[in-house]
Amino acid sequence: MLAVSRKDVPESAAALEALCRAYWYPLYAYVRRCGQPPHDAQDLTQEFFHRLLEKRWLDSADRAKGKLRSFLIVALKNFMAHEWRRASAQRRGGGQSPVPFDTEFAESRLAADPSAGLAADETYDREWALTLLDLTVNRLRGEFLAAGKSGDFEALKGCLMAGRGMVDYATVANRLGVNAGAARVAVHRLRKRFRDVYREEISQTLADSTELDGELRHLAAALAGE
Repeated sequence: MLAVSRKDVPESAAALEALCRAYWYPLYAYVRRCGQPPHDAQDLTQEFFHRLLEKRWLDSADRAKGKLRSFLIVALKNFMAHEWRRASAQRRGGGQSPVPFDTEFAESRLAADPSAGLAADETYDREWALTLLDLTVNRLRGEFLAAGKSGDFEALKGCLMAGRGMVDYATVANRLGVNAGAARVAVHRLRKRFRDVYREEISQTLADSTELDGELRHLAAALAGE
């Protein structure tokens, strides 16, 4: 994953693609909740990322405060209000998208979203939190794969979001081929590693590490619909 930091402005095509692929969906979901149809939402989101990098908006941001989450949504709102129509007219009939978004996937995800009644800003925060969770799970999966233990991850991943007292250790032990005690240790280690990686992923979106606990609380509230 691209280490998205406001201290480092990605300029290469590869960095742009990584940024888009990591964070496009929360922004796309916001645009759709604002009432834009799928095709316009796709064009708008793609053009926003193009301008974000081309105009070095991250470079001009106030690094002493703010979060990538907050910066991107404010920048997107400004783009929608002031630049979208002009940019669209300039690029109509030409220009190329930096990354072809999977609109079919996005629309199916939006249609299946149980929180469809949320306001656009609430949708954005919730999808941002879910994106960070996805990035965390994918990092963990990669770590297990690198260690030659992808099967163990598949056996354990269901325990990540299980509530206290809800883990069926006998079933986990059977899947892993170990005793119940070893299963408990494996689950504990995975959940601890998950928390550590999740914090790391969030930290990469913050200008100041002292904001981490506050951002964790904000994202937890967004996931809970508070």
